[in-house]
Amino acid sequence: MTNMLFSIVLAFSLSAMTGYAQGWPEGKESDFFDAVKGKLEIVFLGHGSLLLVYNGSNIYIDPVSQYANFSKYPKADLILITHEHGDHLDPKAIAALSKPETHIILPDASRKKLGNGEALQHGHSIDVAGINVLAVPAYNITSSRLGYHPKERKDNGYVLTIGSLHIYIAGDTEPIPEMANLGKIDIAFLPMNLPYTMTPAQVAQAARSIKPKVLYPYHFGSTDTSEITRLLASDKEIEVRIRNLE
Repeated sequence: MTNMLFSIVLAFSLSAMTGYAQGWPEGKESDFFDAVKGKLEIVFLGHGSLLLVYNGSNIYIDPVSQYANFSKYPKADLILITHEHGDHLDPKAIAALSKPETHIILPDASRKKLGNGEALQHGHSIDVAGINVLAVPAYNITSSRLGYHPKERKDNGYVLTIGSLHIYIAGDTEPIPEMANLGKIDIAFLPMNLPYTMTPAQVAQAARSIKPKVLYPYHFGSTDTSEITRLLASDKEIEVRIRNLE
């Protein structure tokens, strides 16, 4: 009975605590979620760049100067980098957001390129800024795309445990077998653009494997986002949300 009640409360939280905020610089959109132990705000900065605000901590994912003027944003408690490409690893943005106590977590190849931060290997986790961060694989599997995100480079996706919520930030990847082992995911960010990551059909395949309650396609460029909405229209347990990530 307790587990059933918690599930009902969580489902209500995911649907009822979302919203649009006008307060962020440059008119960036944000959604709110009740994480039981606090309120989570997700700010959509652009492309693969995100800001998560939780209990006073500011967590940035792949901050890149092209998508936001970071001099206008709060300093980072935690910065997560998925891989070394310039639209995900931007030393200028990292420097603008860093303070002495900022934690930078990234794959080993990216750490070597940046010359800073702490490498987190797949299957390993760390508790920082009030959340748990688990590194998971991200790579291409289509033969024509293997050069973009090779498996052997060991790029990272991340599963974040924030209060009661489990959030999957996929990074640049395709539907890989490891997705079946992620466990319970409440919110998923899946990349959707060719030739680098996934087609809408692949995103739908990945979403059906992960079964998030809320799916945000991101990193989608000029991809027609209505296609993923159409493909998952009959999957009532997955809510697809399209946000401004230009």
